[in-house]
Amino acid sequence: MSSSSARPSIPQGGDETAPAAVRMAQAARGFTAAHLTPALRAKVKVCLRDLIGCACESQALPWAVQACALATPVTAGASIIGQAQVATPGDAAFANAVMGHGLVREDMHAGSISHLGIVVLPTVLALAQTRTVSGADFMAAIVTGYELGAQLGRAVMDAGVARIHRPTGVAGPVAGAAAGAHLLGLDEAAFTSALALAANTTAGFNQWAWTGGSEMFFQAGFAARNAVACVALAAAGAFASPNAIDGEAGLCAALGKPGAGTRIRPFVTSPEILSVYHKAVPACNFAQTPALAALQLARSRHLDPARIAAVDIRVPLAGARYPGCDSHGPYANVLQGKMSIQYNVAAALVAGDITERNFSRLDDPRVARLVARCSLAVDDAFTAAYPGLQGGEVAIVLDDGSRHSARLDDVIHAADADVTTRFLAATTATYGAARADAIAAAIDGLEALPDAGTLAHLLRA
Repeated sequence: MSSSSARPSIPQGGDETAPAAVRMAQAARGFTAAHLTPALRAKVKVCLRDLIGCACESQALPWAVQACALATPVTAGASIIGQAQVATPGDAAFANAVMGHGLVREDMHAGSISHLGIVVLPTVLALAQTRTVSGADFMAAIVTGYELGAQLGRAVMDAGVARIHRPTGVAGPVAGAAAGAHLLGLDEAAFTSALALAANTTAGFNQWAWTGGSEMFFQAGFAARNAVACVALAAAGAFASPNAIDGEAGLCAALGKPGAGTRIRPFVTSPEILSVYHKAVPACNFAQTPALAALQLARSRHLDPARIAAVDIRVPLAGARYPGCDSHGPYANVLQGKMSIQYNVAAALVAGDITERNFSRLDDPRVARLVARCSLAVDDAFTAAYPGLQGGEVAIVLDDGSRHSARLDDVIHAADADVTTRFLAATTATYGAARADAIAAAIDGLEALPDAGTLAHLLRA
């Protein structure tokens, strides 16, 4: 990628001593459709395909059904992916965020430990149906949402904070509000208030990870619905403290990071959306690399799982400390399996594959046997490289004493072509071939659409 495609020239300006929300609003408003490089346009489209595909595949899952049932039908409103009904923008954003998160296969921004797309994209899809916004401006709003959410997450999130606070619950509302405020063209004062209001809605604790509680899915829905509300309030003239993010009693201080606001510098380097990756494995971000290393071993060695006497796993500190990741079970529900590094490694070794089917093996005695033989350790080199790289290593000892290992310096991302294949399969199954082709065409030509709401309308069943 050339430097010109990765780093568009965006006017900075503004007062460096101003509150964080003011500086964020100024930088966001400085980014326009004119700054969309080919790389940015392509990335926005992949993110949209990933979210829509995941939402289509999630429709029958319990949390998706519950989220859709919560939406109050209205005569004229916003689309819920794969559903015939329309709802208020807030309810539609809530349902679409939950469904986009439903497989635990959403896009990932490692630097903020956040899944930004499951908040940003449902927010703008809902708001794009409240007024006419061009496809190019819609794309610029998405880039802005990812940027501000990622910058906030980078500033306040580390392994210690993330043990308690859900990163997406912290960065997500601000990301969604930034995208929505940009989409509606709010002036600087209103934009600032939208961000400040969103900072007041940041929430979500990581206790779910220990028990497999489904609040994880709803945290994304809350963030998207709150983002819609914050933008609407700001547009209506609501005033919120410009210091809500970095003030002495603001968000950064609440997370034990009182000086973190100075580190929020949007668009100074390559746009954050370009560092977002798409999961190859439908499981926790921190389980991705070790599971892929285990799969590499299983396929290259043609292993008989019954011969494995021990499994040694090495990950960055952030992975070992994230709630639910260092778990030997028992696994009472699918989400506990998706979070556990040990379970994902053991299931990959037994199945010789990594698919959603692996999470139907929670009671498989062969998997349980390997989980019991797993040890998890922190690797200093992986820790030093994280979050730029997310390494993982799996070493197995066979019953004859021989040792075999696979080490990956970074997670293997799902390629854009893989995301597109998943998206086309899911949309065809949901809507039929003709509608799926129309949705794909709308995304492919998004920058030329006179009304981005066209895409959102196509997502209605």
